[in-house]
Amino acid sequence: MLRQPILLLARSQGVKKLVSTMPVSSGIVTSYVPGEKTADAVRATSTLVDHGLRVTLDYLGEDTTDAAQAEATVAAYKDVLADLASKGLAAHAEVSVKLSAIGQFLPDSGHKVALENARDICRAARNAGTTVTLDMEDHTTTDSTLSILRELRKDFPETGAVLQAMLHRTEADCRALAYEGSRVRLCKGAYMEPEAVAFQEKLDIDKSYVRCLKVLLAGQGYPMIATHDPRMIHIASSLASRFGRRAGTYEFQMLYGIRPDEQKRLATAGETVRVYIPYGTEWYGYLMRRLAEKPQNLAFFARSLVSKK
Repeated sequence: MLRQPILLLARSQGVKKLVSTMPVSSGIVTSYVPGEKTADAVRATSTLVDHGLRVTLDYLGEDTTDAAQAEATVAAYKDVLADLASKGLAAHAEVSVKLSAIGQFLPDSGHKVALENARDICRAARNAGTTVTLDMEDHTTTDSTLSILRELRKDFPETGAVLQAMLHRTEADCRALAYEGSRVRLCKGAYMEPEAVAFQEKLDIDKSYVRCLKVLLAGQGYPMIATHDPRMIHIASSLASRFGRRAGTYEFQMLYGIRPDEQKRLATAGETVRVYIPYGTEWYGYLMRRLAEKPQNLAFFARSLVSKK
């Protein structure tokens, strides 16, 4: 019941200001975001790699309509890629990029600017010895994002994609992307989407997720299974076995700070596990989406807001 109101609050600058000044909130933030600076992200990456995990780094930000901000985001990605390479971490860590953070929403030339900026990041990633995955955002950006993906893969075929099982279209998109060399992260979806384009009930989303998993695991690409759901992890493991998938021909992905013991357990069992690390000053929208996914955190967060004097 609280998920949609929390997602609406994700766009509230007033609540963001309140949250950022609360001592209790800083503890919540650092549970999901290791810091605001490149050094914080690289430090967290090094720790996870030491535990046998892989990483994808997301410099937080989205929906920018400022060309200078888009350029600053590109520069931040190039900085973190250079730092990963210099510390010998690039073989274990890639970057995830939201196209709306690098110009997709700029008036008139947004698509072109986002493509060129994404190409710049992909070039820096290849030079560092790693890869890029294009994050997926709300359904209004899906066609543009997949179009940019197709363009990027002409020069950077290693570029990864993200698909959201909650959207009605995703099973078909999985079929289109399940080819050799294609990397696809399948998640359930964290955006508030209308009934016309997305499943609304958890059971329907779960069923879609399993259908999409079957397509990807039966295909020729490299599935990246993004879930913390124990049942989905079990189903994914069973399907991987059914389709003759060897360890290393797919991977599990989980968010930083969520089920760390399970991340280590899967890695110890021989699975490839990648942890999604967000960092940067624009952490508010990300935090609110994470809170919307966990009712126990919503209750704690609400109590902390009410108790603020």
